[in-house]
Amino acid sequence: MSSVEKKHRVVVGLSGGVDSAVTAHLLKEQGHEVIGIFMKNWEDDDDDEYCSTRQDFLDAASVADVLGIEIEHVNFAAEYKDRVFESFLREYQAGRTPNPDVLCNAEIKFKAFLDHAMRLGAEKIATGHYARVREHDGEFQLLKGLDPLKDQSYFLHRLTQAQISKAMFPVGHLPKTEVRRIATEIRLPNAKKKDSTGICFIGERPFREFLNKYLSHQPGPIKDERGRKLGQHVGLSFYTLGQRQGLGIGGVKDKGSARGGGEHEPWFVAAKDIPGNTLIVVQGHDHPLLQSPALVADDLSWISGHAPTVGAAAAKTRYRQADAPCSVGFDAAGHLSLRFVDPQWAVTPGQSAVVYDGDVCLGGGVIATALAE
Repeated sequence: MSSVEKKHRVVVGLSGGVDSAVTAHLLKEQGHEVIGIFMKNWEDDDDDEYCSTRQDFLDAASVADVLGIEIEHVNFAAEYKDRVFESFLREYQAGRTPNPDVLCNAEIKFKAFLDHAMRLGAEKIATGHYARVREHDGEFQLLKGLDPLKDQSYFLHRLTQAQISKAMFPVGHLPKTEVRRIATEIRLPNAKKKDSTGICFIGERPFREFLNKYLSHQPGPIKDERGRKLGQHVGLSFYTLGQRQGLGIGGVKDKGSARGGGEHEPWFVAAKDIPGNTLIVVQGHDHPLLQSPALVADDLSWISGHAPTVGAAAAKTRYRQADAPCSVGFDAAGHLSLRFVDPQWAVTPGQSAVVYDGDVCLGGGVIATALAE
């Protein structure tokens, strides 16, 4: 940081993980006044078997101790349940597959947490996300993290100008290997801690078992695209498009089919017939019913505050997917339509479609419909 750059009072979200720990260290090195906050976002059935909150707080407190910064434990469980979890359940009940991390960033980390940090007199907040912020012509832009394997801009695409203007992502310009190296070098207690995966409130517990407690569900038939019944599903909410594991069906062999004719290829979820309570499955990863050349998205959010121009862009329909070239358009109702150069695999209603211009994340929306043509 150059000597003319302003030093800030920065509140860092310390999760107990290595990314946020190194974030706090880098900010302190740069001369900022750093305060740590540990966010508790989930309380229901919060036990040590699956939920690591208690250990995560101990790790975050140990990091704060090593770095010589204050840490505060703040409970956002009520806001999380109201703003994120209720929406998550509504989407699953409607047969869609939501992305709670996207909502958590927009509603908790960069809203409830940001508001709390401002009350503490902070000028900025920082998290361990792999993304970058740039000010360009008086507008704040969200850029991809430089490590393509860790870029998390997809999960941050609903941030507004007001939110992103207050955000700092110090590890966004580093590869993960360098973050681990720094953590080891400064002897952080969590330098080798493995990254958390999955949805924050579910932890490592079996997903179906968790949803079972919250959703009503009705078993029904599993059929192939020709209407042949292959088995029974346990409730449409428990399946997502493109799913291969846990279907409980084997191969179906037509009489007289040739050996090696593909009849033993794996089955994938291709569609949900919600009125008929039927799960539609197809054989083979590249089956045409799993390919969508276009989609429609609603509940749109644009980082600049205005929609991008119609024309060529790139988009992701799921995290960890390469940017797919597409054309951006809008229908009469203002919904986003994306038409891809190459059909996209298992485009899933409820997931986010996020639009990019090179390294710049423009924003996006929630996939409403995947189009077959």
